[in-house]
Amino acid sequence: MVFGDRHHTEALREEVSTVLAPLGLRLAPEKTQVVHIDEGFTFLGFDIRRMRKRGTSKHYVYTTPSKKAVQSIKDKVRTKTYRSTRYQDLGELLADLNRSLAGWANYFRHGVSKASFRAVDSFTWNRSMRWIRAKYRGRTGLSMKELRRRFCDKGWRFAHNGVVFTGAASVTVTRYRYRGRNIPTPWIPKPAVAPTSN
Repeated sequence: MVFGDRHHTEALREEVSTVLAPLGLRLAPEKTQVVHIDEGFTFLGFDIRRMRKRGTSKHYVYTTPSKKAVQSIKDKVRTKTYRSTRYQDLGELLADLNRSLAGWANYFRHGVSKASFRAVDSFTWNRSMRWIRAKYRGRTGLSMKELRRRFCDKGWRFAHNGVVFTGAASVTVTRYRYRGRNIPTPWIPKPAVAPTSN
């Protein structure tokens, strides 16, 4: 990230390419873009973008789980709650979902992630609810009232054989502390060597 204009970024990109070349590395052109922070970009599963804080005139850089990352965990949940998995015990399913969601959420806990965590949990709850109703419907079907009585402990939280659904929102979001220019850098510029004359 550069505090400057586009030409400063272009120059820095050339400098980075020069540093990487002796290491046998290169910047992939299709993955290396020059964008303004207000447009935003995706890096390692995070969308990073400067936006105005709601209700104020101040702008901040927000780091949120990308749409692709959220869709990825939803796809994993969908696979785990597919009809072919109904042979499992409900406790096994809940434990499996808890592990997957906690692992995903731990990766994204340093961003602005609470809303994403809640959305993923809501999606997972709905998938689990359909899975339970299909597995335990019996002859008369499983009503929502019966579902709550048999498979929930507090409110609508699923629980079975001592296993409770905790979801992604159980992971505490801890934002990184802004340290500005105090972050040390391993790249110490070498002083220019003056030419010697004989």
